[in-house]
Amino acid sequence: MSRPRILLTRRWPAEVEDRLAERYDVTANLDDLPLDAAAFAAAMRDYDAVCPTVTDRLPQDIVAVSDRRARIIANYGAGFEHIDLDAARTAGIIVTNTPDVLTDATADIAMMLILMATRRASEGERELRAGEWSGWRPTHLLGTSLGGKTLGLIGYGRIARATAVRARAFGMTVIYHSRHPADDMPAEAYRATPAALAADSDVVSLHAPGGDATRHMVDTAFLSAMRPTAVLVNTARGTLVDEAALVSALTRGTIAAAGLDVYANEPRVGPALLACPNAVLLPHLGSATRETRIAMGMRVTDNLDAFFAGAPPRDRVA
Repeated sequence: MSRPRILLTRRWPAEVEDRLAERYDVTANLDDLPLDAAAFAAAMRDYDAVCPTVTDRLPQDIVAVSDRRARIIANYGAGFEHIDLDAARTAGIIVTNTPDVLTDATADIAMMLILMATRRASEGERELRAGEWSGWRPTHLLGTSLGGKTLGLIGYGRIARATAVRARAFGMTVIYHSRHPADDMPAEAYRATPAALAADSDVVSLHAPGGDATRHMVDTAFLSAMRPTAVLVNTARGTLVDEAALVSALTRGTIAAAGLDVYANEPRVGPALLACPNAVLLPHLGSATRETRIAMGMRVTDNLDAFFAGAPPRDRVA
């Protein structure tokens, strides 16, 4: 009996690829470059399972391509807004993701961005590497201490909670906005609207899901509600932020700084944002620890094993 054919749209950690190869006929994208729409459509016809990443795009015309062979889209990543779930349901295709395993790694990156932005670390490193540092002086690259400051969380899921733990260790007070008040937070920490949270925060950290409902939730009005000394951090989804509005806020002094790990049109980052010295920009490193990326791959493998054994996958989202 032939083994199911599996396509990995990018290279995965060797430990995961080896485990998959024990069970399946695996094809990995050896070039490790994004596949185009035609390649994805062909994959849906040629493979039993397609395993994309969060930067791949699987719209309706790819998911529902004619003569498809694929029966499961096993996503490598927690987010799944890049996959047309309605089209998958209509086509009878199972979709899974990898929740839980990247919480701590992403919260670490959020805290790192908070520190880098408030302490102007990127500006200092660029100055030093360019040979422009003239030595220590009392007023050079003054940043902001975190002790006694307020962190505002937009969204209050696992990663937001883990970020809150880290922020409290630095002496920060934590407030949050979510659809409903949380049982594990005091009543006075809740803000009923994003604008109210923006006005009360020294640092705003985004942890909301992507999708049409949250697209550009950080717009000109939101940024104008923030304090001129405040910092915006985004480790969630690039689509949450209107990047043109953010560039304007950074260059006009509406807010002090931003720390970003995700972007609206990855891997492309607009030149105007790249030119902002008060923006800390990372290349989507949120889950980029060896331990986390292996755990994500093993979670995909578990979902595939369950599916091809005829059992419900643990992490089914469609």
